[in-house]
Amino acid sequence: MDARDEHRTLEALGLADAPRDHPLGYPGAWPSGSGLLDGDELLPLDRLTHPGRTPVVAVGSNASPAQLRHKMAESGAVSPIPMVRARVTGIDVGVSAHISRLGYVSASPVNAPGAARQLFVIWLDADQLATLDATEPNYDRVLLPAPGFRVELENGEALLDTFAYVNHHGVLHDGSGTPRSHPGQRALLSELLSGSRTLRKLFGETPEEFCRRARADARLCEQGTRLFTEENLVTVSGLEHLRVR
Repeated sequence: MDARDEHRTLEALGLADAPRDHPLGYPGAWPSGSGLLDGDELLPLDRLTHPGRTPVVAVGSNASPAQLRHKMAESGAVSPIPMVRARVTGIDVGVSAHISRLGYVSASPVNAPGAARQLFVIWLDADQLATLDATEPNYDRVLLPAPGFRVELENGEALLDTFAYVNHHGVLHDGSGTPRSHPGQRALLSELLSGSRTLRKLFGETPEEFCRRARADARLCEQGTRLFTEENLVTVSGLEHLRVR
């Protein structure tokens, strides 16, 4: 590796910490622009569209190169992954109504006509797509059809059909029934713990304690997920009607 290549490593770019290892950092650091994830490097892209691959809009840790690298490495799907910044209209980033064994409460897209977010499209080959599907047992991969959802790449090109992972437990609402936005893990856990005495009893008083207890006990995560429903904190994402793939 020459000196120029060293500046492209995830560590040099500040992208090396995966949420799976640092849950309070969820959804992890995202790149500042499009790139090709190749092992522990993020390289320049020579094009933004990749025929023969499936485009998936990432709203959470799948846009973290470190998290994505870990997921692929565990199954041996180690070929490079194009990650393309895009302006996505029609969805917002909500809060999944489940507690992950990795110690965080993850993100999930919600229907938001007219809303626009800067997100990433990851282009996956067949093996990579199967791997990602297998890592998302709480999600359904759905089609985001145009024109109801617009995914516009950095060069202005709009993709006709892309996919996204939608949590099948539903999403958390803001108290009025409207899906709440994901503010980042530390802020989210602080809000959830302050609002539920039972959640504090199960997971502790602080975000740090929440993460520690969740990572240590799968049954506790399941109990906390059920508690969201029992305390009437869950609503629909508005994307349930979309076709599941």
